[in-house]
Amino acid sequence: MQKTVERPPRTIMEVYKMLPEGTLAELINGNIFMSPSPVRKHQRLILKLASLMDQFVEKGDLGEVNVAPYDVYLDETENAVQPDIVFVAKANISILGDTVHGVPDLLVEVLSPGNKSYDLETKKQLYERFGVREYWVLDPITRQAIGYALLGSKFVEFSNEAGRVASRLLNHTFEF
Repeated sequence: MQKTVERPPRTIMEVYKMLPEGTLAELINGNIFMSPSPVRKHQRLILKLASLMDQFVEKGDLGEVNVAPYDVYLDETENAVQPDIVFVAKANISILGDTVHGVPDLLVEVLSPGNKSYDLETKKQLYERFGVREYWVLDPITRQAIGYALLGSKFVEFSNEAGRVASRLLNHTFEF
């Protein structure tokens, strides 16, 4: 369905919210970043890990797991992202709606060709600044999984293995 624009957007967040549904775009520090659709290996890894996480989270009634594309508004002015996998703990479930408005407990990004520095630097710094408790970066080619936990106000690498992440937050090891 097409939207009628009643007035020009006044903020970058309004521009972001006007993008067509399904647009692979993120707003970071007031800049819009767009990307092509992910490749098969990327999607297969997300499907497998998200399924494992969802089963574990559901069984323990720990919260909710969602997958991209799913907007996460870290603030209401200049930061909206679409992480590959989003976990929100039961205690924070109030931030969930049709989109997320607030800081999820755990975010997962799966690398795509050409985006390594984007996920390993730009988004890592953003998630650290907003206080995401745990952040995982997975490489679908090498199967390397790096886990970061928030210690104070800084991310500390706690895991770097092929094919598995031992989540501190969920107290569980996921193998993919």
